[in-house]
Amino acid sequence: MNDLNIFLEEQHFIDTKPEGSYEPMQMGAKIMCFGKPDFNAEEADIFLLGCAEWSGVEKGRPYGKGPERVREELYRMYYWHSDIRIADLGNIRQGASPADTRSALLEVLHEIKLAGKIALVIGGGHDLMLQQYEAFKKSEQMVVASVADMLIDLDETEEVNASGFLLDMLTRSPNFVSHYSHIGFQSYYAHPQMLETLDKLRFDFYRLGKVREHIEDIEPVLRISDIFGLDMSVVRYSDAPANVNGSPNGLSGEEVCTLTRYAGMSDALTSFGIYGYDENNDVHNMTARQMAQMVWYFIDGCLVRRQEARLTDRDEFVVFNVVFSDMDTTFLRSKRTNRWWMRLPEGTFVPCSRKDYDIACAGDIPERWLREQERLA
Repeated sequence: MNDLNIFLEEQHFIDTKPEGSYEPMQMGAKIMCFGKPDFNAEEADIFLLGCAEWSGVEKGRPYGKGPERVREELYRMYYWHSDIRIADLGNIRQGASPADTRSALLEVLHEIKLAGKIALVIGGGHDLMLQQYEAFKKSEQMVVASVADMLIDLDETEEVNASGFLLDMLTRSPNFVSHYSHIGFQSYYAHPQMLETLDKLRFDFYRLGKVREHIEDIEPVLRISDIFGLDMSVVRYSDAPANVNGSPNGLSGEEVCTLTRYAGMSDALTSFGIYGYDENNDVHNMTARQMAQMVWYFIDGCLVRRQEARLTDRDEFVVFNVVFSDMDTTFLRSKRTNRWWMRLPEGTFVPCSRKDYDIACAGDIPERWLREQERLA
């Protein structure tokens, strides 16, 4: 990786802590911190990075301190994943303008991507997810993107901001988004035409009720995602009290941790961002604690991904041959992780859930099968 000093703040969170602040098995004693003698980028699997830029939410809003509040909680947790090495790069240096800050974030994310590592961003406004996308676009590489948010940020605005960044990501030419999924939107806040537009583009969207009813169906969605951006508004207010503009409804703390674990399990995912955390509204640091637990579960998922067998190692899978609607296909279930895949007519295997298998066994066509066929048409 190239020298990142010019993009990062000089003082690291760990510099504010007296020596011996953490027990040997706490995260604060195990994470490799940028600028310290033991820092070795080559050894790291996950790079933690803060960027509390809020200008996309409110012009002139000061650069935040949210990532430090999350670190305060994360560093106190215990380190259960010795096979996963975490490097904390600290925070993106605030530029002379918001555009400069975003450019610095893009350069760091691109370097992490080129190094074949995983980026984990604790951000300010959700529009910063554009930099996750731009890191792929800069390499002219197609990307599968997923977002978890109670809103669908497709507003037409003069400048790219947190309420309209998806329009830029999904429609600007040249475009490198091969597929997009929106997770956990709340119907009463979504314009029906937005959903019609997503459907015409053959993108997928999952309303909050469906996600909560069958959250395991979202695991295959994240399994094929290259980038994932999660806005904290997807979590209900009672479980994330910093969400003063959130909703009384939403995912529970446990459910959002399940989603982040699914994201970590994905072999494809190399960039994950958590956005929308306003530390000024956080009661007793409870939302920061929730986010730290989400990060912990993401790391846990990354450990699971290492344990998965290759699809070519058929001895590691239980094979099910199924006939439905005059078609026969094969489903695979991993003996290691219990995850599922189904074979399409052209012979490729795509991630699916146990529910898809059950539907096929009943003689019906799984909706996931139909959507995949539509995209291949």
